[in-house]
Amino acid sequence: MGAKGSEERLARIDSILLYKQPTLKVMLDDVHSSQNLSAILRTCDAVGVQHLYYTTEDDHDLRIHKTITQGAHRWVERIRIDSAEKRRFLQEKQKEGYRVVVTHLEEGAVSFREVDYMGPTVIVMGNEKEGVSSEILSLADEMIIIPMQGMVQSLNVSVATALVLYEAQHQLEKAGRYDTPQLPKEEREIIKKAWLYRDLIARRSKGKIPL
Repeated sequence: MGAKGSEERLARIDSILLYKQPTLKVMLDDVHSSQNLSAILRTCDAVGVQHLYYTTEDDHDLRIHKTITQGAHRWVERIRIDSAEKRRFLQEKQKEGYRVVVTHLEEGAVSFREVDYMGPTVIVMGNEKEGVSSEILSLADEMIIIPMQGMVQSLNVSVATALVLYEAQHQLEKAGRYDTPQLPKEEREIIKKAWLYRDLIARRSKGKIPL
């Protein structure tokens, strides 16, 4: 990559960091599909989510499908949590002032469009088979549903996540959250250094940068 290309990439990274929304986080509860994880990573990048947390069945990791993420996995921090720790993780987030918003089809749940995502929020999505586990449901500050009029009362988890995140993005954008940086400058610089290193490794592995 030439000097001009490097400058453009640095400018692009700086621009992306300006739009990151550190108080909007996503957690996937025992996600089964690596394709869904990859698609959700791409959506998180698109709306400015910086942290995607997830647990998996039997605590095994899931591979990332680069053809699905289109590079988005390099710009979103994905953190796998041991299943035994997921309850404590959410409790810690609640102590930090985060609301736990859980997707769950039951009486009393409200439309995802009726929830206020302006404050610190962890959006928890259930897995493809059982939905959200009971131990997570017991911590929910709010339960949400995606209203549907068809015979099937559920969506693919990656599609459902996209709908909820774009509602959150709509609210944040309307409030001007994307107009001013939400990450402190010092934190942006730390993240940028990590991203540049990750990008360098990725480009070298593709042979775009000589060793």
